[in-house]
Amino acid sequence: MSDIKKIGVVGCGFVGSTIAYTLMESEMFNEMALVDVNKSKARGEALDMSHCLPFLSQMQIYQSDYSGLENASIVVVAAGANQKEGETRLDLLSKNVKIFREVIGRITEVNRDCIILVVSNPVDILTYAALKLSGFDSKKVIGSGTVLDTARLKYLVGNRLSVDSRNVHSFIIGEHGDSELAVWSSANVSGINLDEYCEISDGVSEISDLYPLFDYVKNSAYDIIRDKGATYYGIAQSTKRIVKSIVSDDNSILPVSTLIDGHYGISDICLSVPAIVGREGVKQVLDIPLDEDEMKRLRLSADTIKDSIRKLSLENAVI
Repeated sequence: MSDIKKIGVVGCGFVGSTIAYTLMESEMFNEMALVDVNKSKARGEALDMSHCLPFLSQMQIYQSDYSGLENASIVVVAAGANQKEGETRLDLLSKNVKIFREVIGRITEVNRDCIILVVSNPVDILTYAALKLSGFDSKKVIGSGTVLDTARLKYLVGNRLSVDSRNVHSFIIGEHGDSELAVWSSANVSGINLDEYCEISDGVSEISDLYPLFDYVKNSAYDIIRDKGATYYGIAQSTKRIVKSIVSDDNSILPVSTLIDGHYGISDICLSVPAIVGREGVKQVLDIPLDEDEMKRLRLSADTIKDSIRKLSLENAVI
């Protein structure tokens, strides 16, 4: 039986270690195991974070092999090759699927009760890989999806409209990558349709003035990687938000990557769409209203992912 107060993080690079630090600060857990092929790196991260504990709630943070993931309620998978400047998320595919074959196998050897939360890229394909390789119920294999992309959009729209970004409601859906799309048709500011809000906003006369922001959202990771080599703060906060919904069982609606089976006319693929997330993982995938163009673009995004999945021979790859 899993312990809801124990979490594991596999992969202690920039992303994994920042996620671990963010989860430590959240004070949601009393035990965290760090696993990395570079054991000294994981050990150093655990020791460094442990020195923060006098300022926080007490917990155990330690470097471990995969056996330390036993009884963890959630295992965050941040293992994989880093995305380099000029490299798309799909370019990472072959390298990271090879890594995942080992990582998921090692996790399931010691823990078949946990929720697997994938943050490695390309996240939708690797979530599908984790699902097939683990043999877990689909609700227990979640990808970070477009939670971060959605946050980026909300931040930019809120900044442009001079409103709190938490009052901006919209989603980025589809592939967490180049084929993703913004759902402008149902976007709103505290219940006021976005196109109507633009009419009363200073500096923005119509919703089309906001459309260029989506290109910035889609390319922002590339911009950050070009400037500082990696992006990790945003994904760490996004991961914490997903984890909080699981631990608190608060049934938040988040655009996570999850198995789609008939929704939006799409089947047998992991895709980032709004879903209710709680203690058992993904409780329900939601069919939000899309206009004709958005539906077309979502299905094209799904086709992009499916084309890559076909090359992986994962359909019957259950361990």
